[in-house]
Amino acid sequence: MRCRYLVNSEKFKQADVTLVSVVSMDTVFNLLYFLLSVILLSLSGVMMPGPVFAVTIAKGYRNKIAGTLIALGHGAVEFPLMFLIYFGFTWFFASTLVQKIIGLVGGLILIFMGFQIFQARKEKSENYSTSRHGSFVAGFLATIANPYFFLWWTTIGANLILTAVAFGFAGFLALVITHWSCDLAWDTFVSVVAFKSRRFWTEKLYKIVFGFCFVVLTGFGLWFIITAMF
Repeated sequence: MRCRYLVNSEKFKQADVTLVSVVSMDTVFNLLYFLLSVILLSLSGVMMPGPVFAVTIAKGYRNKIAGTLIALGHGAVEFPLMFLIYFGFTWFFASTLVQKIIGLVGGLILIFMGFQIFQARKEKSENYSTSRHGSFVAGFLATIANPYFFLWWTTIGANLILTAVAFGFAGFLALVITHWSCDLAWDTFVSVVAFKSRRFWTEKLYKIVFGFCFVVLTGFGLWFIITAMF
């Protein structure tokens, strides 16, 4: 009788191990599927022309690692924001008043950065700085000045975080790393391409590209201010 009990106990243990293995594999596959969706959503936003993209081109012309530094500056805003949303502060950034303040102040910052780049287009000297601040600060300012960046995180981003929570804190960290890696990869790619191709830039092309960056920054700046006021 005792032997039969021991045999049955061993069978139950094996069944438990098998069940845990199946659940673990399902969890891993679900997490991988979720992270794939994070990559697709992140790249769809990252690759759209905007303030960070314009700054990356302007800075990348001088420095091939500018994109990496800009991604770090972007992350200096994004990482704390993701943790605040994780801990339940979505309501603050979704506030209409907060959005208007970010739009007004951010719009002015982008216009200021745009005019600095416009001044830089007049001078093609290698020693000329496209602005008075470095790539890290440029990435930080271009990010924090964008109210739609905060809007994205309080809507689409918040839903991603809620989904990640189902996988525990490790799932949330996986989301943070995966999303920022997309920023890092794209910004680095843009700056390296701008740097490597600069030998083909004529004086006219140089002014056109920097003029484009000026239009993007000031255009978004004006748009943010107008939408914040009305």
